[in-house]
Amino acid sequence: MYTAIAANILFPLHERLKHHTTVAVHRGMEEAQWWDTKRLQALQLERLCALLTQAQVHVPYYRELFGRIGFEPLSMASLNDLARLPFLTKVEIRSHLEQLKADNATGLARFNTGGSSGEPLIFFIGRERVSHDVAAKWRATRWWGVDIGDPEIVVWGSPIELGAQDRVKQLRDKLLRTKLLPAFEMSAHKLDGFIGEIRAMRPKMLFGYPSALAHIARHADERGIAMNDLGIKVAFVTSEALYDHQRSQIEKTFGCPVANGYGGRDAGFIAHQCPAGGMHLTAEDIIVEIVDPQGRVLPHGESGEIVVTHLATGDFPFIRYRTGDVGVLDDQPCPCGRGLPLLKAIEGRSTDFVVAQDGTVMHGLALVYVIRDLPGVRQFKIVQESLALTRVLLATDSQFDEANIGKILSGIQQRLGSEVRVEIERMDEVPKEKSGKYRYVVSHVVPSSGINSDRRSTT
Repeated sequence: MYTAIAANILFPLHERLKHHTTVAVHRGMEEAQWWDTKRLQALQLERLCALLTQAQVHVPYYRELFGRIGFEPLSMASLNDLARLPFLTKVEIRSHLEQLKADNATGLARFNTGGSSGEPLIFFIGRERVSHDVAAKWRATRWWGVDIGDPEIVVWGSPIELGAQDRVKQLRDKLLRTKLLPAFEMSAHKLDGFIGEIRAMRPKMLFGYPSALAHIARHADERGIAMNDLGIKVAFVTSEALYDHQRSQIEKTFGCPVANGYGGRDAGFIAHQCPAGGMHLTAEDIIVEIVDPQGRVLPHGESGEIVVTHLATGDFPFIRYRTGDVGVLDDQPCPCGRGLPLLKAIEGRSTDFVVAQDGTVMHGLALVYVIRDLPGVRQFKIVQESLALTRVLLATDSQFDEANIGKILSGIQQRLGSEVRVEIERMDEVPKEKSGKYRYVVSHVVPSSGINSDRRSTT
């Protein structure tokens, strides 16, 4: 009963007070998810023309760009015409931040993301975009039988969330039964406290980074504390690559399925996994293109960089935005019956790929597998500094056999080249990103003709 009150009364009132249209958007999404491809594409084209017209009239950057290249939004005859426009990169956003704001925008909120380069991307989000992203997440949670107002544990590390715990937000979280645990505070003492809070709350869902949830799960196993008797329906994971061993650990320990989500604060809520296994794109809001290193659009089934146009970003447009992530689109329907298109694979960030000395480009998993299953390895991070140097940050416990150092060295050299210098740095704790995320592999090497020529586009 409380969940029904929260979802149907408290949350709609909260959104109305914030001048958000989340409830209406969600209602439309619940209907549109069952439309066929032709109808969804017609909706996308209609909304795309509206976004481009808004950009031409009210956004100085696009007014100048469209005039310079002779582009007219109303000339769009199909979604394929989107390829006539240039890409929006992080470099362009940094260089034209003020010019990308619509002159009729109100209530813009400043956001930023960081990356392995340490250089943040600053941008702005309006109320329309927030409403649509929240509605997309709401719909996805309902796929798993979880609604707003069901008890939720969020394991997150973003300073934006964790620095905004004012009284209003604390009251909102209490009313909606959401509890936030800081992902960048993961000492053994803190983990004991997290486990106690999860057991006390008995949440219906977990939400957070896969590395953080898997870390909590491992700690519970080590302490011999059962967590599979709490009635948790699903663990939503996002913002990092989800590895098979993390999924297995979370599912085993918490006794619930893992639902993968893909998106970012900049690109929006792009896709989410349904119970049938399909990674559904939020097609009502987002157009996804897959492009090769030369920027040519690739057909379904081929791997390339993910480029996103978010249709609810009239206040600060993201049009053909290069995410720096690598993925594959699918042209097969999902067994669930939804008409929303699918991502066949999310292969990671461009910087999750490493380059061997002979120029071979391979996924960072090739190096992860060398270290991951060695007994006694608690944490690790692989940093490819150059073709000649790769560093391994390594935290171990008493079960670690020092003879495995040689296995790590030889395993990496077998994959990257026998002349590669491999430096192993031992430490008590491998540091996370500033946001609290954890990355197994970071490469600073640009492939000569590889996956993505813009290595700065990390999300």
